[in-house]
Amino acid sequence: MTPHVFCLVSERDDLSLLHALADAGVDGFQVRAKTLATGALVALTRAVLTAVRPSGALVVVNDRLDVALAAEADGVHLGADDLPVADARRLAPGLVVGATCRSRAEVVTAAEAGADYAGFGPVFATASKAGLPAPQGIGAVSEAAGVLPLVAIGGITAETAAEVRAAGATGVAVIGAIWRHPDPVGAAKELVAAVA
Repeated sequence: MTPHVFCLVSERDDLSLLHALADAGVDGFQVRAKTLATGALVALTRAVLTAVRPSGALVVVNDRLDVALAAEADGVHLGADDLPVADARRLAPGLVVGATCRSRAEVVTAAEAGADYAGFGPVFATASKAGLPAPQGIGAVSEAAGVLPLVAIGGITAETAAEVRAAGATGVAVIGAIWRHPDPVGAAKELVAAVA
């Protein structure tokens, strides 16, 4: 099942809040820590798993199939420059495989390669990742919906999450809407309510 709220987690975030976030209804966590050495990334992934698995949340690792397998995570999320989706599916047939997509055509390609969901965006402007293309807007979500479950990402807030869901997204992925909020757990509860 594709999560309704994916929270991206790095080594800079307050890991002591993970259990509370999962209890608040965040049902997916993506470990994304691009600068960590492999051993540290495995350890971070295991810490996330320990904190959120009791709540039944899904845990995927960004970019790194090897780390997902070593840490016994639920899956991997792959970008355009990462291991191809078809190779990840062949190497780890039991894992959830997500793919970053920026158009309906890319979603179709990801589906044909065996992806389970598409991370789609950026929908709105975001300060969480540099070098992204221009925000695509709600219309792009509607256009891309219906091929794979879509997880919309990029500038999503509790205020816009319901709109994104109404446009056809299965769920949303967030960083700043939780981690840069003064009350991360309260913000998570608002997001969960908005996408219910």
